[in-house]
Amino acid sequence: MAGRGMNKTISDQAIHLDLIGKTHGVAAAENYFIDLPESSKNIECYGALLNIYCKELMPDKAEALMEKMKELSLPITAMSYNSLMTLYSKTGQPEKVPSLVQEMKASDIMLQTYTYNVWMRALAAVKDIYGVERVLDEMKRDGRVAEDWTTYSNLASIYADSKIFEKAENALKELEKRNTSRELSPYQFLITLYGKTGNLIEVYRVWRSLRLAFPKTPNVAYLSMIQVLVNLKDLQGAEKCFADWESSCTTYDIRIANVLMGAYINDGLLQQARELRKRACKRGAKPNAKTWRIFLEHYLKAGEVKLAVNCVERAVAVGRGDGSKWFPSSEVVNTIMGHFEQCKDVDGAEGFLEIVKKAVDKVEVEVFETLIRTYEAAGKTSPSMSRRLKMENIEVSDACWAHEGKLPKLVDSQSVYNEVVNVAEDMVSDETIKDLDDASKIGDWMLVKKPQ
Repeated sequence: MAGRGMNKTISDQAIHLDLIGKTHGVAAAENYFIDLPESSKNIECYGALLNIYCKELMPDKAEALMEKMKELSLPITAMSYNSLMTLYSKTGQPEKVPSLVQEMKASDIMLQTYTYNVWMRALAAVKDIYGVERVLDEMKRDGRVAEDWTTYSNLASIYADSKIFEKAENALKELEKRNTSRELSPYQFLITLYGKTGNLIEVYRVWRSLRLAFPKTPNVAYLSMIQVLVNLKDLQGAEKCFADWESSCTTYDIRIANVLMGAYINDGLLQQARELRKRACKRGAKPNAKTWRIFLEHYLKAGEVKLAVNCVERAVAVGRGDGSKWFPSSEVVNTIMGHFEQCKDVDGAEGFLEIVKKAVDKVEVEVFETLIRTYEAAGKTSPSMSRRLKMENIEVSDACWAHEGKLPKLVDSQSVYNEVVNVAEDMVSDETIKDLDDASKIGDWMLVKKPQ
């Protein structure tokens, strides 16, 4: 806009600030905000920066900025308070939400439907169901804001999570009354929440209504329905719904197939899961990290470690759907590495470690300690181990290097001595060693002396 000779309005600058935060991150957004002329730093730009902090879950910065906005006597809106409330809810601080509501009331800022919904969720998080109902009553008395379907979806979810199923279903009936726009989302909430109450009859009733309202039923609706049926242990119904989707879909969504594959695996139907995966591939779908994780969990339980490693490798290779890396949990890594140690399989351990290193920025020390024990158990040597540990910035425990004061079997003494010399020379050159005490620590760490 500026390049075409047009000056940005303050609203344009606020929008641009928000886009910078989304595309380039917090630091870039902060720099843009700092460089703005003071005349542009009004509630819109401050609010945009606050929203960035809240979305990135940065409570300290968000709180500091909110205090600054108050000091400047800016006309803070409900949107800024809503952002901060959402931040507190997501960061496990729901107890801070009611005080923000009181601040809004004291400043005569009108509470919005979203405000009431977040307030109710915050009270539910601290098990104050009576408080939730009190907020709903206050909302009804307010007169300036009306309850909509999101209010009752929110309320039904709270009751369902608290196992108060009768009240949950009453709230769902209110939700249906208010679904006047015939949007897809309310139907999906109804199916999911009736599923939470365990009411399979209502799940099917709402599904039929959804199909009538949306003859070209989108994939996401099938995904929700099949997931609910699987959760309710209605595998036959899930298979029927899946077959209906599969026969008419134009884009084969691997997420939907994953749900049914997971159900098959949980029911011990491995062959059906494999066949479905093959069929999905033939239809053009590409297994994602979730697909391989489903099979990974089965193979680990079955003790089929080779197949489990293959799943990890494939999951790492495809990554997550949003383009980010997928990485195995510490529990998975330790289980697989423990298996290789038990089997004295150095090659297997080294191969798996290379897969893990593609997924994580830093390998945990426990993994290298298991690798060292695997070498020792196998009676093999690794002359480069200490150099590898230095390069990875890993410090293993003394117990891992020696047992009862004896030199470990990991390497022969001459190899260790040569490696110590190499490491020490490197540390001297990059000034890691500052004095004799540091030099002494190297000898203590390696537990070795020059071979005679």
